Amino acid sequence: MRVTSCAFAGALCFGAVSAFGLQPAGNAVKVAHPNSPFMGRGGKAMVQPINIDGTPLNSNMALRAESSSSNLSARGGGVGAGALKGIDVPLLTYFLLWYVGNYYYNITNKLALKAAGGSSGFPMTISALQLGVGCIYALFLWAAPDAREGPKITFDDVVKMLPVAFCFMGAHSASVFALSAGAVSFGQIVKAAEPAFAALLSQFVYGKKISTAKWLTLPIVIGGVIIASVKELDFSVAALISACIANLFAAFKGNENKKLMETAGLKQRIGSVGNQFALTTLLGFLMSIPVVLFKEGHKLGQFFEMFKTNPAISYNLIASGLWFYGYNELATMTLKKTGAVTQSVANTAKRDIVIIGVALVLGESLDPIKLLGCSIGIGGVFLYSIIDQLLGNKSDGGH
Repeated sequence: MRVTSCAFAGALCFGAVSAFGLQPAGNAVKVAHPNSPFMGRGGKAMVQPINIDGTPLNSNMALRAESSSSNLSARGGGVGAGALKGIDVPLLTYFLLWYVGNYYYNITNKLALKAAGGSSGFPMTISALQLGVGCIYALFLWAAPDAREGPKITFDDVVKMLPVAFCFMGAHSASVFALSAGAVSFGQIVKAAEPAFAALLSQFVYGKKISTAKWLTLPIVIGGVIIASVKELDFSVAALISACIANLFAAFKGNENKKLMETAGLKQRIGSVGNQFALTTLLGFLMSIPVVLFKEGHKLGQFFEMFKTNPAISYNLIASGLWFYGYNELATMTLKKTGAVTQSVANTAKRDIVIIGVALVLGESLDPIKLLGCSIGIGGVFLYSIIDQLLGNKSDGGH
C-alpha cells in the first residue's frame, strides 16, 4: 500500500503559512486546486523523490484525496460547518504535514544515500548539506518581508546554545549514517529505543529520578529491538551502533535543551519555536563542516561531480533537506499544542507509518518476526511514555 502527494498539497497551503511564519489571508479553510503554488502539473506535489536511476519515484505513492472542495468548505448552517465545529483544523494540518514530511524525508534521504554509494559513499556530506538546505530556508524567512521576525539574541546566548546544536548535529549525522548502512525500517526500530537512553542519562548524568514503572517498561523496548534484529535481512552492526549513537545524542539534546530554556529571557529574545529550530540548524551545520572534512574531505571533488551529473543525488538531497527542516519544525509546533498522552500516541503512530510505508516503497523486508519485534518495541515506547500518567490517574492535558 503506497501513499501520493495530492492530499498533502491541499494541506500544505494552509499549514505552510501557519507553521513557517507567514500569515494566512483569512480564516476560511483553503482547498487544494491545480493552480496551487505548491503543486505542479497534474496536481502532484513539486518536491518528489527521484529513484537512483534518475526517474521520478512518484507513481501510486501517497495519500489520495478523493473528496471535492465542496465537501471541505465550511458554510454557515451547512453540513461542512457541523462537521468542522469543534475540530482544531490547524492542529490536524500540523499532524498531516509532520507525518507526510517525515515519510518523504526518509524516502528521499535513503535514495540520495543509495545513489551516492551508501555507507561507503558520502553519508556525512549528505547529512551536512541537508542541514545547509534548512539554513538557506531559515535565512530566507528572516530576510523575506512579513515572513518571520528574526531573533534578538546575544553572543552569550549563542554560546549557551552550542551544546544543544552539537547534540542536534551528532544525532542527525549518526542517524543518516545508520540509514545508509542498513534498512530504513531497521534504523527506525532501533531509534525507537531512544527512551532507554534518555532514562539512563536523566537518572545518572542529570540527576533526574526516573520512576520504577518507567524502568520496568524498558526491557520491553529493548526486547522488541532484539527480536526485530533476529530476522533483519539487511542487518548491519554499523547501522545498529550508529542508531544507538544517534539515540544517545538525541537524549543529551533533550536534557540540554531543557537547561537552555531555563535561561532568563532567552525565550523572549529567540522569539518563536521556528527561530529556535533555525538557530539550532545553523549552528549544527557549521559544526558539521569539520566532521565532513575529516571523514570525507579527501573525496569531496568526486561528490560534487556526482551531484552535478546525477539528479538522483542532487534532487533527493535538496528535497530531503527541505522535508527534514519542515517536518522537524512542524513536529515541535504540533507537540507544543498537545498533552503528554497525545504526544506519545502521535510519535508511536508516526514511527509505525514510516517503518511500514517506507519499507513497502523501497522494497525492504517485512518479515513477520521483524514486525512482531517492531510492535513490541514501539508498544514499549508508548507504555514508557504514558505509564506515569496511567498509574497517577492523570488525564491528558492536550487535545
